[in-house]
Amino acid sequence: MQNRIFQNACNQLKKDIHRKIGIMDENGYIIACSDESKVGYQKEAVITHFEMSNEDYAGGGYIFRKIETYNKNIYVVFCEGEDEIARGFAVFLAAHFSTIKQYYDEKYDRNSFIKNIILDNILPSDVLYKTRELKLSVESERVVFLVRSHKTVEVSLVDVLQNIFPDAAKDFIIRIDDRDVAVVREVKSGSDMDDVYKLAQELHDTVASEAMVKVSVGISTIVETIQELARAYREARIALEVGKVFDTEKNIISYDNLGIGRLIYQLPTTLCELFLNEVFKKESITVLDSETIYTIQKFFENNLNVSETSRKLFVHRNTLVYRLDKIKKLTGLDLREFDDAIIFKVAMMVNKYLTSEPTRL
Repeated sequence: MQNRIFQNACNQLKKDIHRKIGIMDENGYIIACSDESKVGYQKEAVITHFEMSNEDYAGGGYIFRKIETYNKNIYVVFCEGEDEIARGFAVFLAAHFSTIKQYYDEKYDRNSFIKNIILDNILPSDVLYKTRELKLSVESERVVFLVRSHKTVEVSLVDVLQNIFPDAAKDFIIRIDDRDVAVVREVKSGSDMDDVYKLAQELHDTVASEAMVKVSVGISTIVETIQELARAYREARIALEVGKVFDTEKNIISYDNLGIGRLIYQLPTTLCELFLNEVFKKESITVLDSETIYTIQKFFENNLNVSETSRKLFVHRNTLVYRLDKIKKLTGLDLREFDDAIIFKVAMMVNKYLTSEPTRL
């Protein structure tokens, strides 16, 4: 298709440029020409010249000019004649074909296409058509990793990720912004989330050692069709957003393991505030000092076991009981009772969510 677009451009321009014009690929083969009988011919001497120099080349009755597209593909345009008029036409052709190539890449390039899918920038009705046009698999199992740098993303991060996933036909490395890079990875049929998590761990460790960049990785669920990649990308983003609120110590967060944090994240903030007001009818949660909060956290970590918690806190059992009684007096919730403990645990998570100023997707 790309060569056909180039050929159409040559056919249109030959009406006004009364000389033979065309374009060659990086191997020296003419892929489009105003004289279509020349298509397929190879000019090795021209390519040899441009391997050594970027200067225009004149020879054989033609002017040749090298162009390089944004994705590093090399092409050479040519115009019949070795005079200044031919050189001027070559300059024009280089700019014209470069613009055509950039437009083509933006519209049909695989990476751009996958990026448009995950960001919901393409109509669902166009996905299948363009998937087949680009010779991509529709029903392969894929997962999305969202790699978020803790500082501005350097080019080296993208390079490292491309080295980790070198199969450009199946895996896609997509820069989202200054901090986020999405990796769309095709996985073997029948893979489970344990396999995916191990891959994410390898990704994280390699980036940390080679790019010297601290990153967090959000993992989507495994999707079975290319149309589901937008949902997978949202899942990976939610994993990171929820993880930075409730699992601040983790660098790898899977959407599958967000638990109640995912539910809280999806609730309207007004509903969360209403819930806190209903739970803490006597006093606001802010009356609990840091020592009390720490005690509660340890109590939960030790499965509401008073003896074990007091041992871990290095305090007397009666001291812990006194602190729990104080919490009950302030909040009306006895954390030694399972139902009250659940309510308080959720309330703490909701409060943490609200104070984190969450980003809603």
